[in-house]
Amino acid sequence: MTSHFGAYEQESNSATGVAPGEGAEAPEPGEPGARPSRRRRRALRVAAVLLLALLLPVLTAALALRLNYAGDPADGTYTRNRDALWLGHAWVDGRKRDADATALARRLERTGIRDLYVHAGPLEHDGTLPAARYPRARWFLDAMRREAPGIRVQAWLGDNLASEGPDGMRLADADTRAAVVASTRQILDAGFEGAHFDLEPLHSGDRDYLTLLDALRRETRARGVPLSVAAHQIDPLPALHSVAGFLTGHPKWWSQEFFGQVARRVDQIAVMSYDTAMPLESLYGGYVAQQTSLALEVTPPGTDLLMGLPFFHTDDIGHHERAETVAAAVRGTRLGLSRTDPGRQRFGVALYVDFAAREEDWTAYRTGWVR
Repeated sequence: MTSHFGAYEQESNSATGVAPGEGAEAPEPGEPGARPSRRRRRALRVAAVLLLALLLPVLTAALALRLNYAGDPADGTYTRNRDALWLGHAWVDGRKRDADATALARRLERTGIRDLYVHAGPLEHDGTLPAARYPRARWFLDAMRREAPGIRVQAWLGDNLASEGPDGMRLADADTRAAVVASTRQILDAGFEGAHFDLEPLHSGDRDYLTLLDALRRETRARGVPLSVAAHQIDPLPALHSVAGFLTGHPKWWSQEFFGQVARRVDQIAVMSYDTAMPLESLYGGYVAQQTSLALEVTPPGTDLLMGLPFFHTDDIGHHERAETVAAAVRGTRLGLSRTDPGRQRFGVALYVDFAAREEDWTAYRTGWVR
């Protein structure tokens, strides 16, 4: 079959009166009259080079994560009995009853869970906290002290920040920060044994957040209770948060330096090590191993470091259920701990979240981490 490009060559050369192969000088690629087939080949080569340039860093990163997931965790890298569980709002708004509290207490037996973060918010954008948000807090606190003595119940407070849009809490406002401190005082007066904060999206380097943490810790230390926070993931590549912020307006990660600044101001820091968009279990586990090592490197010995476990099941662009498994997160956590600081005692995992968990999640946590 004759190609159109071949017919074009014959027609072009015939127009000049020179037969193909008889002294006709072929134009250089890119010059007028260049053969379309040569131009196409050149375009394909350029496209291939560009594609390789784009794919090579991705493939290199994937290989590095896969290698991170290889090997065996060190002996003894199991629970230090400093684990935590995030609990939904139903525990303080009236939906739960005594039988539920008893079942929860039985669930916590023979685990490493010491802290419960029960959702008592959200905070208002001005930092205040209506008492109507937690009408059954006293019931839950009393039930846990009766059914699960030794378990510490902290109030989980949070809000959306106005860091990527017009609506939300503004930490730059001093009155708002003062109101958050007053809300913390209020929640501790209600009987909670600590305050756990999750403010998102929180950009790396936010000095107003650090100022707020300083004020909150003065309050919690005066009460003799812990201050804990949920933390963003750490840059898996240098300055990735800056690149992501420039390209998308959403700098998902924190710098390792900022993570350390936060960790030095709190008693507990729990990494939200899920919603990674990883497509494979091995890549997700390798990512968690890397995050564990990065966090261990900058978390002071006096701060509890907790790595988040995905006790929820959704499938979207940021979270692939088949990849982000509890088993992979536990193995990745143990690998990162083994390689960086296997003897560290102020370390654990944090389970997110009770109302979305399945029995297989609890089994993977128990068999992989509790033993």
